[in-house]
Amino acid sequence: MAGCRTDCIQRPLALVFYKLGKVVSRYPWWFLFIPMVISAGLGAGFYFLPQRQANDIENEFTPIGGPAKSEREFVRTHFPTNDSGHFSAQRLYTEGSFVSLIAVSMSDNIINVDSFRELMNLDEMVQNMSITVTQPDGDVILNFQRLCAEVQERKCMAVNPLLSSVQSNLSLIETLSISYPMFQGKAFLGTSLGGVTLSPNNTVEKAKAVRLVYYLREENEHDRENSLLWIEHFIKSVNIDSLQLKNVQVSYFTSVSRQQEFEGTSKSVIPLFSITYFVTIFFSIITCVRLDCVRNKFWVAAFGVIMSGLAILSSFGLLLLCGVPFVITVATAPFLILGVGVDNMFIMVSSWQQTKVKSRVEERMGKTYEEAAVSITITTLTDVLAFYIGIMTSFGSVQSFCIYTGTAILFCFLYNITCFGAFLALNGRREESNRHWLVCKKVPEQEDDHRSHPYNLCCVGGKYSEITDKEFDHPITDFFSGQYGAFLTNTWTKIIVLGLYGGYLAGSIYGCFQVQEGIDLRNLATDRSYVRSFYDNEDLYFNQYGPRVMVVVTQEVSYWDIDVRNKIDRCMESFKLTSYVSEDLSESWLTAYLGFAELFKLNVTDENNFVGNLSRFFTLFSDFKQDVDIQAGAIKASRFFIQTMNVTSAIDEKNMLNQVRDTAKSCEVPVLVYHPAFIYFDQYAVIIKNTIQNIAVAAIVMFVISLLLIPNPLCSLWVTFTIASIIVGVTGFMALWDVKLDSISMINLVICIGFSVDFSAHISYAFVSNKKSTANKRVIEALHSLGYPIIQGGLSTILGVIVLSTSESYIFRTFFKIIFLVITFGMLHGLVFLPVFLTLFGNCGHKPHGDDNTTKVKGTIDDNDLVGNTKDNLSEKHFSNQNVNISYCSNEAFSSDPVNDKQMTPL
Repeated sequence: MAGCRTDCIQRPLALVFYKLGKVVSRYPWWFLFIPMVISAGLGAGFYFLPQRQANDIENEFTPIGGPAKSEREFVRTHFPTNDSGHFSAQRLYTEGSFVSLIAVSMSDNIINVDSFRELMNLDEMVQNMSITVTQPDGDVILNFQRLCAEVQERKCMAVNPLLSSVQSNLSLIETLSISYPMFQGKAFLGTSLGGVTLSPNNTVEKAKAVRLVYYLREENEHDRENSLLWIEHFIKSVNIDSLQLKNVQVSYFTSVSRQQEFEGTSKSVIPLFSITYFVTIFFSIITCVRLDCVRNKFWVAAFGVIMSGLAILSSFGLLLLCGVPFVITVATAPFLILGVGVDNMFIMVSSWQQTKVKSRVEERMGKTYEEAAVSITITTLTDVLAFYIGIMTSFGSVQSFCIYTGTAILFCFLYNITCFGAFLALNGRREESNRHWLVCKKVPEQEDDHRSHPYNLCCVGGKYSEITDKEFDHPITDFFSGQYGAFLTNTWTKIIVLGLYGGYLAGSIYGCFQVQEGIDLRNLATDRSYVRSFYDNEDLYFNQYGPRVMVVVTQEVSYWDIDVRNKIDRCMESFKLTSYVSEDLSESWLTAYLGFAELFKLNVTDENNFVGNLSRFFTLFSDFKQDVDIQAGAIKASRFFIQTMNVTSAIDEKNMLNQVRDTAKSCEVPVLVYHPAFIYFDQYAVIIKNTIQNIAVAAIVMFVISLLLIPNPLCSLWVTFTIASIIVGVTGFMALWDVKLDSISMINLVICIGFSVDFSAHISYAFVSNKKSTANKRVIEALHSLGYPIIQGGLSTILGVIVLSTSESYIFRTFFKIIFLVITFGMLHGLVFLPVFLTLFGNCGHKPHGDDNTTKVKGTIDDNDLVGNTKDNLSEKHFSNQNVNISYCSNEAFSSDPVNDKQMTPL
């Protein structure tokens, strides 16, 4: 086994850190103040925070370079919107500028006079809303009539076809024959009338909801600005309750609502971070407090949390100075970074406590760095690289989060080995001179029998174990090396643990098959947002028909040629054969033009006549003029429309998009398909691929780092196995916890890659670096050294994010859920599964020197000494003049007694 060890990097790295620890101990004030000065300087970058905020939903939560964005650009170039006189909502290449209201009947049918009277009042309230704005030519009153998108000159687009048809006489609504989905052969009711029940002759028998949509002009910059002002005024001043509606309930939404509500979620997290910071400080202090008034680590723990705050200040300030966009998802990073920084602090403190008390501070710092710094280097490298690998993803929100968090963790590491190390050295000098932790006054080491117990407790300190020359272990550390270690290495315990792992793996794999893809846009708003009720009503009552999709012929083709027209017809028919496209709701300018030509006996069999007669056709059918791009007498591009249906879930959105795009590729003419919603649907095409790519690349990098820094290849494989196991577990259980695979959860899976290494790397490194004779003993020694720090680090990270569980934002709650799963499963693997696996299959620890795999030391050793001091890391002087014969890598995987299986043979 010695021949396969890979400590050629680990050993020199440990030596470098040993020397660094001694340097930090000699010059602590320099290493303490220089990082603080750097933090103050870099913190100036927060001045640029307002300019760096990039919370545009499309840019951050849709794939960079998604095909729909290039398709939109093609449509924008060839088919510009005409809002003045020829507006058509289905022909918009964006969502448009609008206010939308959904009125839901409190009874089972909204088609009655009383309900429509209230709808009329609602419509009147919206249209009468006005705002006065100051413009270069004076004050201007803006209202809907002044800003509306026009279908004819000075005629606004109808907010609802039914409402317009009965506006002059409301009583007609109860006698009107309403054909569905095409009303009077020209108005599509699929998006205007919801919860419809049809009679046998396809007329509406009853309906549950009506939608009103108020489109505004955005043809030029001036119109866009005015429309935005009016919409913002509507959001601020709308008061549905003032109408005292008794027959309908109303929800509303605007074209800017989603963005405004998304930006508002970032403000809700600021007070939560303040709570987290103080909770983390409190937890760190409580877990590091000792009853010994000298060895107490109160100030060390507090400064460890402060140091994490400095790392956040420095890293974020640096990136803001460099112009890196600050996305709302980055607001969750400080919660995580606090936990990481504190975790590293716990490892450093634990290593300090394992050094000999009577050694000089310089030597103790060297030993602390030699052990702890290598361990936290492994976890820092894996965490940082995992986040930087995440920058390869196609989502801007993930990229920003990864670069901010990765850089912050790197600063945490640098400040740990400089600033925090310096503070630890200063605290060590205080302990060396036996000074009180609070008043820094020297205190006696021995209790005075003439003094009261409170006096001895508060004013006497500096005790340590005379057997090990080390600080007394924390009771939980004793528990890990004593009761828990013996329990975990028991034969029956191992069998039970293997069974539990099988159940964990089965549940995880089952959950992986339940994962749903795609971000639900309502989740970008808070729970109390007004947009949620609108989305709920839309999903409940208007889910029969989906997007009306453009089919765009992208090149010049001979439309006058019968063969070309047949190819276009076959293409359109192929769309109707898919499961998500209606057979009879498509729209074709070409079909209408050919019918027009036949009616008026026009010749359209050659290019000149075909193009020349189009102007006559467009005179009567002006909307179709927007579907044909004619430049220099040639048709450069044209478009048709198909109506999708039954798109009721994220899976339907994904399948519909794939079907229409695949159909477009099979057409005999060059076509593309587009709808503004495809910008968001594009995430389905890349989310799984990006996630698998990030996980695969990161796992390989993690294995390489583990192989280089953990001095045994077999244990490096176990670390990699643990990463895979935790990722499968988190993915499966997040699906069972109602978390979808989207750009938000992808961020957390990137976190999972890095953090799944932490606990397993610490345990594996401690396992292979200690010199115990059997795998059972090495596991117990590893648990003795790192069991309590792992509990501290895990709980501190969970406490760092637990306040996010109370957030009203899906983004922050999702962050909490996945971090909770990552840390819980990480601790479960590090403290339960991995130790058992290492005892069964991991005989890869340090090999004792000597012939025939034995260590021979002159003298004898008493069994009682060995049993009583296993947890105390028997000191070198305790073994002096003794003789021990220790077998190495014996077949003791199921040994129930980790102490008494040592063979002692006198020379």
